[in-house]
Amino acid sequence: MCYDIKAQLESQLKRAMRDFDEHAIEEIKEKLLRHTDLPIYHSSGFKHPKLLIYTNESPQTPIVSQWGLVPHWVKDKKQLYGLWNKTLNARGETIFEKPSFRASAKNKRCLIFVDGFYEHHHFKGETYPHYIYRKDGEPFAMAGLWGEWTDKETGEVLNTFSIVTTEANPMMAKIHNNPKLPEPRMPVILPEELEDKWLEEYDDELIKEAIQVLLEPYPEEGMTSHTVDKLRGKAYKGNIEEIDDKVIYPELQQQELF
Repeated sequence: MCYDIKAQLESQLKRAMRDFDEHAIEEIKEKLLRHTDLPIYHSSGFKHPKLLIYTNESPQTPIVSQWGLVPHWVKDKKQLYGLWNKTLNARGETIFEKPSFRASAKNKRCLIFVDGFYEHHHFKGETYPHYIYRKDGEPFAMAGLWGEWTDKETGEVLNTFSIVTTEANPMMAKIHNNPKLPEPRMPVILPEELEDKWLEEYDDELIKEAIQVLLEPYPEEGMTSHTVDKLRGKAYKGNIEEIDDKVIYPELQQQELF
């Protein structure tokens, strides 16, 4: 799964910066940054942080969106809060079947740029957080679904998203070994050449097949990881820059992960 991320402003703007339009970048920073929770050195999806996404409707210019997809059929805030923590991730294999995701899977797909993400490894009854990132240190795009929901009582419009997941590659399978889950998972990480394919519009007859081929696990040889300080409980230090610093757990030395 993917419930914890790192996303700095420069990484979130990676796609927009490809055109080298400094004026446009400055305008994005001035108008959008104050409405986000950036920079995010660590945040859990259960806090529903606001960050930037690139949608099929706005593929080059990001918009502010909140983590936790709210389907269009949600009636009110009470129903929203009962559902919100269940839509942080969307299982790629079933996005065209699940009521919470199928409308977005067809018509509202997005990219979420991050520096990396965190996952917990289970060992002898304890959990050990790992920070996972590209070997070259570059930001990367995760496949997402998004939607707009209007609160009928207040008129408030919420823009929200979910991160799509797939089966884990061998490296992630060793890290994401939660015994309570049926199988290890990881977010769908899109190579740069496939980003536009995720946002592309497809005919109804072709869309499911076109999207499913993009849900492959990212190659483990392009990724790396290290253990970090605790991300839960009293030991958690919060959203600070040092949160992804490497921390050695002697007890894990008994176990060869890689």
